[in-house]
Amino acid sequence: MSTMNISLPDALKAFVDEQVAQRAYGTSSEYVRELIRRDQDRLRLRDLLLAGAGSAPGRPADAGYFEALRGRVGAAGKARARR
Repeated sequence: MSTMNISLPDALKAFVDEQVAQRAYGTSSEYVRELIRRDQDRLRLRDLLLAGAGSAPGRPADAGYFEALRGRVGAAGKARARR
């Protein structure tokens, strides 16, 4: 694992220390890693939303759509149960 040193103003350092204590992180590094993971997730979600917004419209999600979906899920569950 690589290390990275960062400089923080006193107010931000105090905030990080407070979050570590209140949220039961073991270290400030754990807290920062969690923030980075959340940012990665946010960016992935943003990319998915943009891709969806730029794609052609799909068929409507009406009662027939959900009935077919339930059928596929039920069939997959039965297939797994047979294994």
